Amino acid sequence: MTGSSSVDLNARIAGLLGDLAAIQPIRPKALAYRHAAATVFSLPAQLDRLRASGPLPKIAGIGPSSQRVIDEVLGTGASAKVESAVDASGKRADVDRRRGLRDRFFSRAEVLRILADPSLTGVKIADYRADFQMHSTWSDGALALPELARACAARGYTHSAITDHARGLAIAGGMSPDDVVKQHREIEEINARHSDFVVLKGVEANIDADGGLDLSAEELATFDLVLAAPHAKLRKIEDQTDRLLRVLDTAGVHVLAHPSGRKRGERAGIVADWDVIFARAAKLRIAIEIDGDPSRQDLDFALAARARDAGCLFALDSDAHGADQLVYAETAIAHARLAGIPAARVINCWPHAKLRRWIRELQER
Repeated sequence: MTGSSSVDLNARIAGLLGDLAAIQPIRPKALAYRHAAATVFSLPAQLDRLRASGPLPKIAGIGPSSQRVIDEVLGTGASAKVESAVDASGKRADVDRRRGLRDRFFSRAEVLRILADPSLTGVKIADYRADFQMHSTWSDGALALPELARACAARGYTHSAITDHARGLAIAGGMSPDDVVKQHREIEEINARHSDFVVLKGVEANIDADGGLDLSAEELATFDLVLAAPHAKLRKIEDQTDRLLRVLDTAGVHVLAHPSGRKRGERAGIVADWDVIFARAAKLRIAIEIDGDPSRQDLDFALAARARDAGCLFALDSDAHGADQLVYAETAIAHARLAGIPAARVINCWPHAKLRRWIRELQER
């Protein structure tokens, strides 16, 4: 594994601004620092490079107080201002805990650096044909299904899956059985109108506390592609290997999505014997997902390399909730490149016909 040793300055600065947001007693100030952190994290170039040819240009979303932190870090590599504020807040322990939950999360600038690194031999953007996790207004997405399909086609994809939440995740507007029937009818109408892009009938099924799913075997069989994802028990410290193994053993599951459930600066995610899980997934030929949502980046490149060594297949997905978020697939690709995962092992890089054969093979096991 190469190319992972550079300093991600934007991630460091975004983290410090996030620290300031976490200690603010006044909500508007907290929101301002949070917005500044998100702005820095999403910049396409590292801040030191932006300043290399002269004064740092004004960046929308960055106020004077946040700018002082940026200038301080660019000048010294750290921020005495932030450390002093954290100490004065009495929240040092919570801030240090959050800092321990930011490892192996890449800023947008670092993602672009990794994608352009010629020393890496893993999957490339040019190999990518389809995105298999995204959400429409049928659950918690911002775009109607036809608009989302058009946005995928505009990115040059040949096929993609719409994977709205199943009914068990009510907080995300999970689909009722009637909704599923109506959505599938809408997908069939879209596919009848287009010959150069195919929408797969997908779903993100919710994994319950014991490893069961919120869809019956009969319901699972109505979808082309089933992602199973954990949304609960993500902060527990007990081992949950058996929970995830039960999911892998469930007929009708094709992808184990954002497997650990980690969240940047919030939670470490599920504790499990990942090598056992990867071995089972490889044996069953169920794909392990790298979710490219910047706050998830799950699996990260280190765990993904272990899954590669186990022989796993992979799904590299955006987890988009709008057209502007489809680019998050590139974050997933960056982690896969660092992990040395070849395109042949990535189901998003397969032609539609090969994907369908794999789906049939899983149904017949």
